[in-house]
Amino acid sequence: MDPSQTYELLRNLTTPVVAITSARNGKLNAMISDGAVRCSIVPDVPRVLVQINVFHLTHEIVRETGRFALQLLHADQVDLVTKLGFVSGREVDKLADVPHRLGATGCPILEDCYAWFDCTVINRMATGISTIFLGQVMDTGRGRGEEVLTPARLRSALPPEYLDQYVRQLAEAQDRARPLAWQFTPIAE
Repeated sequence: MDPSQTYELLRNLTTPVVAITSARNGKLNAMISDGAVRCSIVPDVPRVLVQINVFHLTHEIVRETGRFALQLLHADQVDLVTKLGFVSGREVDKLADVPHRLGATGCPILEDCYAWFDCTVINRMATGISTIFLGQVMDTGRGRGEEVLTPARLRSALPPEYLDQYVRQLAEAQDRARPLAWQFTPIAE
């Protein structure tokens, strides 16, 4: 099995590009992800799954508070991805210049997005590299945009300097995550 080929095939399983926002003790944070999916077909029981790597500040905040907001980004938000996804919330206030308001859970809701879901965590699963949080949607809304931003569209629209940075940061994240991959308790048979 060729790991690079496997990774390219796994890229087909990604979801639209989303921003995940969180808040703790007045500290607001946001990150970019392509690991979020609908987790209920029942209209009156809306749920979503988000996968957050353990080394992200957002992971720490969501794990502690049990709250997050998920924003589907629209196709015109490549610049927002570079603002929220290429620096750490430990180093800068990512939302300082991003219009937002606080939602029902106290998490930031971006004023400009395709749609948003304000959630409380009702379950979680550790994968070693990340935690998958199951969120019960407490409130939702539709923003602007005709189509959601996909990972493929994002990569094709990134300016060359950001594409190079994306490739470097992805490789660094993969190297950092590799030793964590088997640090979970498998299901006993």
